[in-house]
Amino acid sequence: MNERPAANAEQHTDAGPASSESANTGSANRGLDGFAKQLGFELDPFQIEACRALENGHGVLVCAPTGAGKTVVGEFAVHLALAAGRKCFYTTPIKALSNQKYAELVERYGKTQVGLLTGDTSVNSDAPVVVMTTEVLRNMIYADSPALWGLSHVVMDEVHYLADRFRGAVWEEVILHLPEDVRLVSLSATVSNAEEFGSWMETVRGDTTVVLDDVRPIPLSQHIMVGRRLFDLFDSRSGSAPNGRDLVVDADLARYVRQRQALDRDSAPRGRGPRGFGGFRPLPRPDVIARLDEEGLLPAITFIFSRAGCDAALAQCLRSRLELTRQEDLPRIREIIDKHTAGLPRADLEVLGYRDWRHALERGLAAHHAGMLPAFRQAVEELFVHGLVRVVFATETLALGINMPARTVVLERLVKYNGETHAELTPGEYTQLTGRAGRRGIDVEGHAVVLWQPGVEPADVAGLASTRTFPLRSSFRPGYNMSINLVGRMGADRSRALLERSFAQFQADRSVVGLTRGIERNEEAMAKLRNQLGGADSEFFEYAALREEANRRERALERHGKQTRREASVTALSRLRRGDVVAIPVGRHRGIAVVLEPDRDETDPRPLVLTEGKWSGRVSAGDFPEPARPLGSMRLPKHVDHRTGRGRRDLASALRSTGITAPGRRSRKVSAAKDPEITRLRKEIRRHPCHERPDREQLGRVAERYHRLARETETMRQKAAATTNSLARTFDRIVALLTERGYVTAGEHPEATDDGARLARIYSESDLLVAECLRRGVWEGLGPAELAAVVSTVVYESRRDGDSPAPVGTGVLRHALDETVQVWRELRADEIRHKLPPTREPDAGFAAAVFTWAGEGTLLDTLLAADDGGGRALSAGDFVRWCRQVIDLLEQVRSTAGDAELAQSARRAVAAIRRGVVALDAA
Repeated sequence: MNERPAANAEQHTDAGPASSESANTGSANRGLDGFAKQLGFELDPFQIEACRALENGHGVLVCAPTGAGKTVVGEFAVHLALAAGRKCFYTTPIKALSNQKYAELVERYGKTQVGLLTGDTSVNSDAPVVVMTTEVLRNMIYADSPALWGLSHVVMDEVHYLADRFRGAVWEEVILHLPEDVRLVSLSATVSNAEEFGSWMETVRGDTTVVLDDVRPIPLSQHIMVGRRLFDLFDSRSGSAPNGRDLVVDADLARYVRQRQALDRDSAPRGRGPRGFGGFRPLPRPDVIARLDEEGLLPAITFIFSRAGCDAALAQCLRSRLELTRQEDLPRIREIIDKHTAGLPRADLEVLGYRDWRHALERGLAAHHAGMLPAFRQAVEELFVHGLVRVVFATETLALGINMPARTVVLERLVKYNGETHAELTPGEYTQLTGRAGRRGIDVEGHAVVLWQPGVEPADVAGLASTRTFPLRSSFRPGYNMSINLVGRMGADRSRALLERSFAQFQADRSVVGLTRGIERNEEAMAKLRNQLGGADSEFFEYAALREEANRRERALERHGKQTRREASVTALSRLRRGDVVAIPVGRHRGIAVVLEPDRDETDPRPLVLTEGKWSGRVSAGDFPEPARPLGSMRLPKHVDHRTGRGRRDLASALRSTGITAPGRRSRKVSAAKDPEITRLRKEIRRHPCHERPDREQLGRVAERYHRLARETETMRQKAAATTNSLARTFDRIVALLTERGYVTAGEHPEATDDGARLARIYSESDLLVAECLRRGVWEGLGPAELAAVVSTVVYESRRDGDSPAPVGTGVLRHALDETVQVWRELRADEIRHKLPPTREPDAGFAAAVFTWAGEGTLLDTLLAADDGGGRALSAGDFVRWCRQVIDLLEQVRSTAGDAELAQSARRAVAAIRRGVVALDAA
C-alpha cells in the first residue's frame, strides 16, 4: 500500500546525525539521512523512530493508521539492504498490493534491481529486491531456496493478516522460520494489543522495537446525513477532546432525528411520511451523490456490503441524469479503459457487460468488488486514483485492498452479513472502512458520512466512531503440509518446541493466567461456602456429597442415553439402502425423504437424500434424534438427476405418490428409576440424619452453590491443561495419522518418507487429500480438461449452501470425481478418529465451468456452466480467481506427480486454462 505523503509535502531538512552503527554502510548517504533527502518530504516522528531502530540493527513492528506512511519504514529496509550489498524481500498479502509495490520500487531503483513473484508471475526473481506474496516466501523457506542466501531484511506489509482464518498461519510460519540474522520489518494497522504482539515478536525474533502511532495524518470529520440534511456527528461547541471519551453528539442532529422518528411513527399507519421527510424511504443514491457534490465532498467511496448491491447502486445512478466528469476528461478515461481491456476478444466484452461499464466510467461512476473481472477492477482503480472516477460503490474488500483513498467515505448501513448472520459493524471494521477518507497532500480533512434510516441512533454511531479496539488474534494451527515440513526440517522434538513459540500458543498461555485466577477466586468462595456447611468433616457436608453424587449419576445416565441414541442413529444411517424412505424428524428439512446414495461409513455416515420438499443434500446422525428406520421403499431410475430443479421436482412428486407419511415424533426421556446405583444413593440420602433437619433446604442451596463452583473449577482446570501445549498435541495427532498412512516413518525419531516429501510440496487447503489422490493414481489417465475439472473440486468452495451441480464431462471424469470423494471419506474417518479438524469435502461446483473452458469453450458457455451455489452463473471475477487457484494446484501436481503422463496432462491443462480473460489477468 502506497502510504507515503505526497511529493509536494515540505522538504525534510535534518533528521539528526546517523548512528555510529550505520557507519559500516560506508557513507552517511547510505543511512537514514541520505534516505530522507531522497524523499522530498519531512518524515514524521514515528517514521524516524522506526527507521533509527532498523538502522541500529533492530527488528521493528510499526502499528499506525491507514495512510500514516508505514511503508516508508519498509522502503528504508530496502535502502539499507541495497546499500549493504544484500537482499530485501518485500511481502504483501495479495497480488494487487505486490504489483503496486513492485511498480513503485521499479520507479525508484530501476527494473534491474527489483523483481516480482506472485505465484503465477515471475519477473527478475534473482534481483536484490523482490516483491512477493507471503505464501511465496513461506514456500521458499520450506524448500531451502538458494534465493534466501544474502537476505538481510524482510518487510511484512499488512502483518495483521495473521489473524485471517484461512491464510493467517502463513505469516507466523515465516516469522518463526526466518533465519535469526534477518531483520524483520512488520507493518500493521492499528491494533489494540500491539504491545502483546510486540512482546511475542521480541521472544521469537530477538530485539524488536515496537513503534505505535494512533494519529491519523488527515483528520477525520464524522457526519450523519438525514434526508438531504448533512449534520456533524459530534458537537464541536462542547469543547471535548477530539479523541476523548466525552464526545457529545451534536444537539441539532439529535433533535432532528427525534423529530423525524416521531413523524415517521405518526405517518406509519398511512404508509408514507409527510412531505420533506419521505417516510421510511431512503434518499435515492443519485440525490445522495448530488448532495455530497454540492458540499465539495467528492470523490467518494460508498461501501455496500454485497456485490449485487454495488451493481444495483451503479445501475440506479446510470438511470439518473448524474454526470460527474467534464468533456475534456473523456479522452484520458477512454485511453485508460482501452489500455486495460485491449487483450479481450470482442465477444467476451459483450458477455462482460462492457458497454454499460464503460458508459458508467465516462460519467465518473463505478462499482468495485471481487465479482468483477480483474482488468475491469484495475481500470476503475487507476481512474479513481487520477480523479477521473468520482464515485465508487464498493464492498468492504476495498478497505483491505490497494491504495484508493477518497475525500469521503459513505456507509449506507451499519449491518453486514458475516457469512453466517447479519451482524452490526464492530468499531474495528468501522475504523477500517472510514480509514479510506482523506487524501494526504490533497485534503485538509477526510469525511465519514453515515446515511440515517429508522433504527440508526446517533449515539450508537458515535460509539463506533470514537472506539479504537481491534485486537489481533492468532489463527495459527498446524496442518499436514506444515507438520511434514517441520518433521523434515527439524525433527519432531524441535518442531514441538517451535510450535510452542507461536503467537497462538503465546496467547493461549496468557489465557491460562486468567483461568488460574478464576480457579483461585472459586477456591476462595468454595472455602467460605464449606464453612457455612460446617466444614469438610461435618455431617451436612457428607449429606450434600450424597445428593451431589446422585445428581452426577443422573447427569451421566442422561449423557450415556444421548450417546447410545447417537450410536444407534449412526448404525441405522450406515445400513440404509438406495431407495429406502425414511422420516427426518427435526430441522428445516423434516418430513419423508428417499435415500439416493447410501454411505457405509461406520463413524459418521452422511447418505444423500431427497425430501418431499424438493431439497437434496447429505444428512447426518445429528438430523436423527431417533434411529432412521425405513418406512418403505421406492424404485429409483438407474441414473437419478437430483441436481436440476426439474429432476428434484419429479423425484419429490414420485416420493409423495408412494403415500408414505412420517410418524408422529415420540418423546424419549432418560429414566433413572431402574438404575441400581441411583436407587442405593436415594436410600442412603433418606436414611441420613440430616435428611430431617429443618434447615435442610436452606443449607442444600448453599451446598448446590458449592458443588456448582466445584464443577466450574474442574472445567477450568481441564481447559487450562488442554490449552497448555495445545498446538504440540495437535501436531502429535497429525504425525500419528501421517505415520499410519506412510508419510512419516514410525519410531522415536520420525522422518518424512518419499510420499511425505511429495506432501511437503503441496500447498493446498486439502493438501493430504491431493497427496492421497496422487499416490493412489486416482487422477491418472485423465485428459487436460478432465484433470482441471477434478482438481477444481479440492480448491473450489461455493459461496452459498446449495445442491451439487450436474455431473460433467466423460465417464472417466465422473469415475475420478467419485474416487476423489471416496478418498476424502476415508480420510475424514481417520481425522475423526484422531480428533483432527476435518478436510473440507470436495466441491464440484466449478468442475463444469473449468471443464468447458479448458475444452476451448466460449466465455459465455463457461460462465453459464458454473454454479455459485445459488443457481446463478458465476461472475467473471470469481471465474478468473478460481481459475488461478486451479492453475496453481495443477502446477503443483505437475511438479510432484510420479506419473509422467499425469504431469504432462497437468502442464497441458494449465496452458488450456491460461487464455482469454484468465491470461489477461496473469499478465
